[in-house]
Amino acid sequence: MSLKDDLKGRIPKEELKGLPNRFDIMGDIAVVSVPEELGLYKEDIAYAIMERMQNIKSVLNKVSKLEGNRRIADFEIIAGNSTETIHKEFGFSYKIDLRQSFFNGRLSYERKRVASLVKEWERVLVPFSGVGPFAIPAAASAASLVAMEINSSACKSFTENCRLNKIEDKIHIINADANSIPNLIKTEFDRAIIPTPYGMDHFLETISPLVKDSGFIHFYTFKPKEQIPELIERYEDMRFEVLFHRRCGNVAPGISRWVFDLKKSET
Repeated sequence: MSLKDDLKGRIPKEELKGLPNRFDIMGDIAVVSVPEELGLYKEDIAYAIMERMQNIKSVLNKVSKLEGNRRIADFEIIAGNSTETIHKEFGFSYKIDLRQSFFNGRLSYERKRVASLVKEWERVLVPFSGVGPFAIPAAASAASLVAMEINSSACKSFTENCRLNKIEDKIHIINADANSIPNLIKTEFDRAIIPTPYGMDHFLETISPLVKDSGFIHFYTFKPKEQIPELIERYEDMRFEVLFHRRCGNVAPGISRWVFDLKKSET
């Protein structure tokens, strides 16, 4: 039984076809994108979700895409009364206010996968760190970690999450634009994890000089599948060994998020 099955009889059959097939769960909040033509049925959709999932306390309708350099979207509360939650995954907890900070619950496996590759002696760099979902599990395995985030609200939540996960002694948070990294950071790192926002592929070149020879970069980008072979060639031309790559979900028709595990060649 799907959410659409739950809503049969409450929403006309033809209009029900426009309802998205999935919704996101962060903590005790469900996030759905209700098409404009289904606006009259928002409450029915919300309560169907809450009937299906007893742990959900609020349902939010995402009414805008990510906007601005703080990468936040606008949400309408259609059930419950809060945009704040504590999201748990693989033994770590993250306090989030979805109106103040970006969080993608669909990348939980990626966060675990990358963290499992970090060695106890490594120094790690994480730009675009948000409230810490990539940085905190990586820091738990590393010697130390530097994170950078431009959104001051996200940095505040990140600081709380470091305490919540008892990892504050290993993480240094910088509230700044990632474009400032070459000017603010002079040390070298063994590994960089770069969950790049859409359209910012130039950060591979920006951050690569801060990674040691034979160090590792986990780089996320948004591309159609047919561009991947030429992208691999480009990374090899940039003197990276492409150790692994995979699709991490669709973000738009024909466009997916991809991760590339890269090893920097020795000069």
